Amino acid sequence: MDVTTLLLILGVVIAATAVIAFIARRAKEVDAIESTHQPEELRSAPGVGSGDGDTPGVGSEVAGPTTVEQVGGVSEAVVESGIASEPVVSAEPEISRMQRLRSRLGGSNNALGRGLFAVFSRDRLDDEVWQDLTDTLIMADVGVESAFEIVQAVQEIARSRALSDPADLQGVVRGVLIDAINPALDRSLAVERSGDLPAVVLVVGVNGTGKTTTTGKLARLLASEDHDVLLGAADTFRAAAAEQLVTWGERAGVPVVRGAEGADPASVAFEAVSAGVDNDVDVVIVDTAGRLHTKTGLMDELSKIQRVIEKKAPVTEVLLVIDATTGQNGLVQAKTFADAVQLTGIALTKLDGSAKGGIIIAVQRELGVPVKLVGLGEGPDDLAPFEVVTFVDELLTP
Repeated sequence: MDVTTLLLILGVVIAATAVIAFIARRAKEVDAIESTHQPEELRSAPGVGSGDGDTPGVGSEVAGPTTVEQVGGVSEAVVESGIASEPVVSAEPEISRMQRLRSRLGGSNNALGRGLFAVFSRDRLDDEVWQDLTDTLIMADVGVESAFEIVQAVQEIARSRALSDPADLQGVVRGVLIDAINPALDRSLAVERSGDLPAVVLVVGVNGTGKTTTTGKLARLLASEDHDVLLGAADTFRAAAAEQLVTWGERAGVPVVRGAEGADPASVAFEAVSAGVDNDVDVVIVDTAGRLHTKTGLMDELSKIQRVIEKKAPVTEVLLVIDATTGQNGLVQAKTFADAVQLTGIALTKLDGSAKGGIIIAVQRELGVPVKLVGLGEGPDDLAPFEVVTFVDELLTP
């Protein structure tokens, strides 16, 4: 290759480099112009252009707080708007929630369904079948006494009908389980206004059961049914509890009354109910701090919260949130909470194919308090009214 050719190639390379550098400079200038003309509210929004993972992004910002007028010297509280900067997504209708319940209760993780299927598949009806049926129910957290009562009822029906094939027991067990859960219990939520006063729902439970999440999901469910809802963040001991509830308020489009961290929970609850009365809301849902059922002082404080609230409006619903995976320990929790406050219903969380749903029978047997809500997962619409027949049918599905 001669010198002329080399010089020609070198000239082309230099020219191309110059063009690329010019294009890069122009791109930077355009970016700078667009940034200059970006709306002020967008440039200053929390999380925009920030690499901080803890900073909320656009759509999680809550409108500025408004001080609530103090009543009777209670601690200062604020109302978070609850109107999210992104559109509030409509909650699913009840039928969709129940369809999800059916799909998640059934499947390969349904230990009770698999155990009962093995019993019904036996060749003959003998003592071993009855023992296996009893063991299966106990393993599903039905409880020892409840399991014996259920098996005894099935045996009496089998004898009266002269049944000899274990396969014929399936329909009998289904009917006895439905009776044990008692479809006649009133599972409706007391969330209707009474005169000038809102309904007040107090949500209680131990730490880690999904209590605050259940509170937020319930607000979303009621708001989707055209109830005017207000949330009270009376869990002032856990630093992130109020922020978590405000986030749920955003999703549901409902306001949240909150107090300073460490504030008196009863005072914050009173403020929330007072704000509900003053603003003519339909339902005030108060989230309380998770309480260890073994700590007497904390349980006494829960009683105090209810007493203070009822100076302003009656508590119409006290929901105990129980983790379905805790088994018989959940029954111990329920008994202790029932001593502290007058429970009206159970919300059973984490109820999917891996949970031992028999705890429903044990809790209702001991307390006479109906399961009213079931939590099916982590999604915002994964909370549904409890329906007895659907639940039993899916428990029996192997």
